[in-house]
Amino acid sequence: MTTPSSPFDLPPRLAAKTSPALIDRDERHFSRIADGIARVSTEVADTLAATLATAGGSGQQARERDLEVHRLTSRANALRRYALDLCLGRMVQTDATDPVYIGRLGLTGADGERLLVDWRSPAAEPFFGATHANPMGLASRRRYRWTRGRITDYWDEVFTPGSLEGEAALDDQSAFIASLGSSRSTRMRDVLGTIQADQDAIIRAGSQGALVVDGGPGTGKTVVALHRTAYLLYADPRLSRSRGGVLLVGPNAGYLAYVDDVLPSLGEEGVQVATLRDLVAEGGSAVAEVDARVAGLKASVGLVRAVETAIGLSETPPTRSSLIETPWCDVVVEPDDWAEAFDAADPGSTHNDARDEIWQALLTILEDKVRIATGDDPDEEESDDFDAYALRRDVQQPSLRRALAADATLRSAFARAWPLLDAPGLVAALLSDESLLRRCAPWLSDDDVSALHRQTGEWTVSDLPLLDAARQRLGDPHASAIRERREAAARVERERMNEVIDQLIETDDSELGIMKMLRGQDLRATLVDETAMPTVTPDQLAGPFSHIVVDEAQELTDAEWQMLLARCPSGSFTIVGDRAQARNGFDGSWQQRLERIGLERVAVASLSVNYRTPHEVMAEAEPVIRAALPDANVPVSVRSNGIPVRHGRPEQLPTIVDDWLDAHADGTVCVIGADFERPRVSSLSPELSKGLEFDLVVLVEPERFSAVDRYVAMTRATQQLVVLAS
Repeated sequence: MTTPSSPFDLPPRLAAKTSPALIDRDERHFSRIADGIARVSTEVADTLAATLATAGGSGQQARERDLEVHRLTSRANALRRYALDLCLGRMVQTDATDPVYIGRLGLTGADGERLLVDWRSPAAEPFFGATHANPMGLASRRRYRWTRGRITDYWDEVFTPGSLEGEAALDDQSAFIASLGSSRSTRMRDVLGTIQADQDAIIRAGSQGALVVDGGPGTGKTVVALHRTAYLLYADPRLSRSRGGVLLVGPNAGYLAYVDDVLPSLGEEGVQVATLRDLVAEGGSAVAEVDARVAGLKASVGLVRAVETAIGLSETPPTRSSLIETPWCDVVVEPDDWAEAFDAADPGSTHNDARDEIWQALLTILEDKVRIATGDDPDEEESDDFDAYALRRDVQQPSLRRALAADATLRSAFARAWPLLDAPGLVAALLSDESLLRRCAPWLSDDDVSALHRQTGEWTVSDLPLLDAARQRLGDPHASAIRERREAAARVERERMNEVIDQLIETDDSELGIMKMLRGQDLRATLVDETAMPTVTPDQLAGPFSHIVVDEAQELTDAEWQMLLARCPSGSFTIVGDRAQARNGFDGSWQQRLERIGLERVAVASLSVNYRTPHEVMAEAEPVIRAALPDANVPVSVRSNGIPVRHGRPEQLPTIVDDWLDAHADGTVCVIGADFERPRVSSLSPELSKGLEFDLVVLVEPERFSAVDRYVAMTRATQQLVVLAS
């Protein structure tokens, strides 16, 4: 019998598993874990408070402090979130007698004892990867099933015959199989404790290049992707937040809400999570593209590249000379001057950032021309104090440069040569000007150009890759104005500080003249409060990221892939999908598709075991997809629950759902193909149901949907499927 304070709370039918010979060792170890959690929680809280109390500093110092605050906060949250259920299970190696306990986090006792090994560490790999064909040095393994902080079942496996006799409960994988049949909720279930060997091998694969996780419904593709994300952040320092971090891209907002809890439960809270719509400012209001032909044209990489061509056409140096008048002399701006200024831009700069660089280079070229023409420096000043003179030049912009910058003729010519552009304006111009579109996309037929032509209207989902490509290439059109305001504010602040310092020096009557040290420009600069200056708010989803995880990747168009490639220059991707679930078809293999869009190193790992959907449901779903895609990767179900697929008529929907809800206090229902409101019931389209799972799925009028949509809808069920047709 377990004591009231025991973490074990097994039901009466599992009373045999409460034998002291089976659980005494665990109970003693859990007591030490509880002490360790309490001690470490206090230490982390104290360290976090001390770190937050320190000055933020600036530059690298501020960044390092922020990263440390994030690390400590994540650790504190994880410790607060879990108690003893930090522990996933234990393993006993053939050359040892004491178990090694595996946890969501690593934990060490006050005496240095290793209480929990982090599940992502190499030492924990056998716990997930061992099989009877390859025990990986294990004698046995135990997995716990936790329910509200108590162990309600556990499952033992013995890999070495005759070992641990009387110390293991062998009952046909009870914890694992029971977890597969448990009721679903609106959040993805926690399955870390039951990760299987085939899944674990993918989770721990390296981050070089692109890894495709290919698998049919219920194979745990999403589970693998999320756990792989947490593992890579732990194991690969190149993916840390300080080096770009990880972006997880899901198919829709419902999916993101469904998986929202998973990464924090695995000890990671710093992953950026988004849909493709979220990557573009116009994504939230974009509507579907109703014209299939237009959607197909915009799905190609060609139109994305046409955006680059359109931007290039706007970057045109004047070919004629012009005369600029100044108070000192007239200066001629030659075509060669423009060409030299254009060459001064950093090749990696965006269009709008390069605009500032070119403008400053042009002013410098013209300043030099005036000085050569006059034989003098219009801004020359005599000064016995070089530092003070240099600082005054910094505070008060030289009059010649100011005069050139204010010249209306020069500014007008520059605006035509290198205009300030914004993404919506550029894409709108490209799609509304047939002549421009022909110049930028000469491969388009006249019919294609006419189909793409638009005057006004809402942005569509198909426009998003074009808008994103434009924004990536153009940069922020407001950044220049913000920088100018920041520089102006800094000049005013430095001028004010100079006046204060000059007064201090004049009134300094000390023998050593200590105040004269304030003449040093570096020291003066430190007195300017840069935190009060206007700043550009960074786009957290603009990248670059060290690694990107893409779920339901079979749905992405070639153009949409460009949005992700632009955010991950290293080409390090985890790509999750199923060719059979591609709503718009899928040409060729994964390698062919990904190489076509620009990924060079592609590996494919397949999952073929269905852990979600009962055999009874898959037996009915498989012929549906085979008829449309004979080579579909249809997985084999690992379990059968004896509940046949039910058929009926649409008018039976209320009765069927209400009866199920009355009979099941827990669990979720999804009605696909009809609007139906009840607690614990979702009404979704096949597209929006992707990646989700429900205990009962009711598919209404399935003949209205394509074979792919029917297959997707049917395989959302974890317990029962009902098909209602007229």
